[in-house]
Amino acid sequence: MMALQWYQWMALAALGICLAALLAHFLRLLRLGKPVEYSRPAGSTGKAIRYAFTGAMSPARKESAFLHLPTYTAGLLYHMGTFLSFFLFFFIIAGSLPEGWLAKAIVAFLCISAFCGIAILFKRMIRKELRVLSNPDDFISNFLVTFFQFLSIAVLFLSTVQLSNRPIVQLFYYIIYTILMLYIPVGKLRHTVYFFAARYHLGFFYGWRGIWPPENLKN
Repeated sequence: MMALQWYQWMALAALGICLAALLAHFLRLLRLGKPVEYSRPAGSTGKAIRYAFTGAMSPARKESAFLHLPTYTAGLLYHMGTFLSFFLFFFIIAGSLPEGWLAKAIVAFLCISAFCGIAILFKRMIRKELRVLSNPDDFISNFLVTFFQFLSIAVLFLSTVQLSNRPIVQLFYYIIYTILMLYIPVGKLRHTVYFFAARYHLGFFYGWRGIWPPENLKN
């Protein structure tokens, strides 16, 4: 592995801070424990919790999804591109980038993903019912993630045309990554941890009442 530049060390330090902060959020959730219910259970919380992470995630089971399938699909692609960009960071900092058709395929997918992020952002800005529910955090999070995806595209694309040593692109890439890592634990992006707690609590709530899974319902 080649010697790291100061901005690469900065990015790694930010990653460490981010992981430590997310771990603190996770431990806090564990200390809070599961919900307290005072009524008698009417169903299986275990089955309901499993359903919350499986069948309940289907677009057909979510009104906010099946009534807005284009936005749901764009959000799914956007999240996939985000995870892919995070994964690529380790290859980029190691100087071991994908090559050939794989690099081109990743660039193509990240282009689609990033433009999905822009489309979601514009919808939030244009639609009044979404705009009034939004706060600065919604826009900052989208901007940071989308910009990071575009910079990942730039780094990978330059490597395919033998221009991977453009220092200005590398500098911007690591600076944005650093800002993003430091922002994740304090902004809405910390739902990377709270998503799982929310689904668990949802399954527990409806399972206790015998509502989930749906086969528990009697006609």
